[in-house]
Amino acid sequence: MTPIEEFYNGQTLLITGATGFIGKVLLEKILRSCPGIDGVYLLVRPKWGRPTQERVEQLVNCKLFDKLRQSQPNFADKIHAINSDLQHSKLGLSDEDIATLREKVTVVFHVAATIKFDEKLGLSLKLNVVATQEMLKLCKEMNSLKVFVHVSTAYAYCDREHIEEVVYPPPVDPYKLLGAIEWMSEDMISTITPQMIGNRPNTYTFTKALAEHVLVQEGKDLPLCIVRPSIVGAAWKDPIQGWIDNFNGPSGLFIATGKGLLRSMKGDTEAIVDISPVDYVVNMMIAAAWHTAVKKPDSVPVFNCVTSATNPSRWGDIEDVPVYYMKTPLEKAFRRPRACFTQSHMAYEYWNTVGTKIPSMMIDFYLWVTGQKPRMMKIYDKMQKAVATLEFFTTNNWEWTNNNSQLLQTLMTEEDKKTFFLDVRPLHWPTYLENYCIGTKKFVLKENLSDLPAARSHIKMLRNIRWTCNTVLAVILWRVLIARSQLARNLWYLVTNLVFKFLRYCRLSSAKQS
Repeated sequence: MTPIEEFYNGQTLLITGATGFIGKVLLEKILRSCPGIDGVYLLVRPKWGRPTQERVEQLVNCKLFDKLRQSQPNFADKIHAINSDLQHSKLGLSDEDIATLREKVTVVFHVAATIKFDEKLGLSLKLNVVATQEMLKLCKEMNSLKVFVHVSTAYAYCDREHIEEVVYPPPVDPYKLLGAIEWMSEDMISTITPQMIGNRPNTYTFTKALAEHVLVQEGKDLPLCIVRPSIVGAAWKDPIQGWIDNFNGPSGLFIATGKGLLRSMKGDTEAIVDISPVDYVVNMMIAAAWHTAVKKPDSVPVFNCVTSATNPSRWGDIEDVPVYYMKTPLEKAFRRPRACFTQSHMAYEYWNTVGTKIPSMMIDFYLWVTGQKPRMMKIYDKMQKAVATLEFFTTNNWEWTNNNSQLLQTLMTEEDKKTFFLDVRPLHWPTYLENYCIGTKKFVLKENLSDLPAARSHIKMLRNIRWTCNTVLAVILWRVLIARSQLARNLWYLVTNLVFKFLRYCRLSSAKQS
């Protein structure tokens, strides 16, 4: 076995957030690449009326696990679901479950968090800070814990331009804030939120920074490490190219662009966009756990899981997304795909109004006249809110150091480097983005690639409609100008006379030659 595979051989894992995007890929990858794992406990809460076990069964039956299912048909026997809720004390675990986890678990991956940028501060603190405290308490009681991996974000300290692999002082004292939140009403919390987060863009980055401070303060005696992924995107290589299953991050923007619902964003085309493929992130987590458990560093190691340090990409590259959606169009698109970034507020408002808002209003009027429920303006409003939350990231630049991540690669054997690849220099961004767009069509929208001819015909129809509307509008505008402006009439007569003279000259030249 390779060193990493040997480390995980015989271990029992605990994963929070396994039903989320990163958690799913982590579960699949570690079971497939380290088949000697004894078992995996998943903390899952019942949701939408579905019990925990049903959610886990649905999870392991998805296409993501097909590769694992071929090599290990009985892999699901290693997975044990436990009812849990991170909002409750003791993570909502029963005493019996706590006793089981204390006795058996040796490796912990804490992935669960609320990633909503506009989450209320109170709930964000519960899920991202208090839940981390509860995980630490549980880990301190585990008999054979070898490592605890905490998943943070590369934007936890986005108030800094240069972010190193260290835990910086928190923006506020998390313990005083948690104490104050307990007696405050929702209105009071909403009022103080802007002052609390300061120059950070949202409660997500704010609470993630607090969670890192709590982790270092309360987990001094534990084998800890922190992994900070940037914007997590679709899979690069493993297990399926372009695999994505949610609308978060770039996925929602790409789909909205492919549908023709998003045609302009405020942003700097030269600003770095740091997208980390989810398989690269998961490999970093698995390798970081191995390194921390085996090397036993004196301080809490932090791994900035970013791509810009060795293979930067820019927001201007995202403007090619419509090209990929023209090749593999989405079904029932609203308009032909088009996207551009602008730093001008006036240009942004113009393109949004002309390109999206007015057409949305026209369609809603048609739906209302035909007795259907108008819906396009609601979609437009949601899209504008989503774009507003991302403006901070599309207009600013950051620089991350990733020395620990680079060191981690040098300590891995060649076989481990192939299995748990961490070198993103070979990543070709245009190919990756095209696979990403195809992934949104196949795995998020569940559209069949065999229906591409119909989707392409629909795109051609939208093109013809656009050309027809533009032509009619130009003719009407010109007729109005001719009717109201002597200058326009003179210009029209001049142009027509020149055309007639040119045609007459061509006819005479042809007659002479014959």
